[in-house]
Amino acid sequence: MSLTALFTEAVPLLAQPPDPAPAPPPGLQGFGNSVISWTKWGLLIAGMVGIIVSAIMIAIGRRNRHQTAYDGLTGVGWGLVALAIGSVAATLVGAFQL
Repeated sequence: MSLTALFTEAVPLLAQPPDPAPAPPPGLQGFGNSVISWTKWGLLIAGMVGIIVSAIMIAIGRRNRHQTAYDGLTGVGWGLVALAIGSVAATLVGAFQL
């Protein structure tokens, strides 16, 4: 085997960096799961409150306060988008995991 052939085959193998799978630090997996659970719970509460407040804005702005009703309507849309993204967050992160 020539030196050129050796370098041609060895360099690509040596140039690849290690790619370990994600792993939690020892003893922190339970805490990490708790933080994720609390964050999901907070998102659900904030989303529900936001949609309810937006619905109240729509009701208040029904007559002579069209801008308030419009802001409430867009608030409902943003609230639903936030809840939709939050509900598929784990799937989105898992899709980019190699």
